[in-house]
Amino acid sequence: MRMEDSNYVVVLEAPIIVRDVETAEDAINVAVSKVAKALNKEKLDFVRVEIGYSQCPVCGAHFESAFVIGSVGLVGIYLTIKVYNAQSIEHAERIAKAVVGKALKKVPLKVFEIKELAEEENGDGVGA
Repeated sequence: MRMEDSNYVVVLEAPIIVRDVETAEDAINVAVSKVAKALNKEKLDFVRVEIGYSQCPVCGAHFESAFVIGSVGLVGIYLTIKVYNAQSIEHAERIAKAVVGKALKKVPLKVFEIKELAEEENGDGVGA
């Protein structure tokens, strides 16, 4: 690792569309399964998959980002990946998007959060 390289945790946000669902819970289950299957196919089982949260514009309460209209659902998913030996935050972002984007083709990925890892936090992830 070069002296200026750092390790990061990158959280990407992805909108997942699912069809033939009746409830938000069904949409969440199908979306998580769909994303996990795509990640596993590319051997990216180290990417953590979680449900996104939205905030009610009226009352401010947080709720799971899953909406169903008709039988089509839209689910917000957070994908967390550790990136090692990145030259900068921007470099870590590009690496994370490229790695996850391999599995989730045609899904727009947006950075939700990036934070630098402490030296002792090592484990599964992807290197530059």
